[in-house]
Amino acid sequence: MLIDGKWKGVILYHLFQGTLRLAGLTWLVPDFSTLSRRQKSLIVDIPYRGSNGPLHLLIDSTGIKVEGEGEWHARKHGASKHRIWRKLHIAIDEGSLEIRAVEMTGNDVGDAPILPVLLAQIPEEEDIASVMADGAYDTRRCHETIAECGAQTVIPPRKNAKPWSPTTPGAIARNEALRAADRLGRTIWRWWSEYHRRSRVEAKMHCIKLLGRRLSATDFDRQITEFHVRVATLNRFTAPGIPVTHAVA
Repeated sequence: MLIDGKWKGVILYHLFQGTLRLAGLTWLVPDFSTLSRRQKSLIVDIPYRGSNGPLHLLIDSTGIKVEGEGEWHARKHGASKHRIWRKLHIAIDEGSLEIRAVEMTGNDVGDAPILPVLLAQIPEEEDIASVMADGAYDTRRCHETIAECGAQTVIPPRKNAKPWSPTTPGAIARNEALRAADRLGRTIWRWWSEYHRRSRVEAKMHCIKLLGRRLSATDFDRQITEFHVRVATLNRFTAPGIPVTHAVA
């Protein structure tokens, strides 16, 4: 039997209230509508330990599904589905594996325009040593934004890429990467630039989806809060989950 969001909230309310009574606690469970209203304006503080040195940021994005009211009616009444997707953008610190910058957009927004937004979330007092991303970020604005931060850019040039006019630091650095990829071959360039390190941000994105393959909130503001809560939870779990290794003679 299918249950809509309102009745799910009612059932969970009575379930939690009954559990507290069995435990002998007199706490009150907030009504589901109260939680829903607060979620829209809730500001989530994303914790992080910080890095011992300059940041090496790894950037990636992925789509995540949102089940809107249209899909619920499709399952119940056999109507056509109305699929909704959001795009999650993150930047992680390679050293601590913590998520340092987050953004959520609609699926019609490209990856490259969000890179400056992510870098702007890093405090000015922190130095950024390098920024690594995939070929979708091979745009003038991305290269210039990274160059303005004084960071090294590790972005593979797109296929059939042409040199840019070397009038800015970002264009010069991008042309050097293009020449290296053409002379060495893309496979060797990826090994030489240690591009394989970007797999760590892909693994982190997989961890986000392990907390849920879709967003349960239907309002965009609440979806942002839900995403931020996931990120804050992962950062709390990251530190105890990183193994500490020592070389044995």
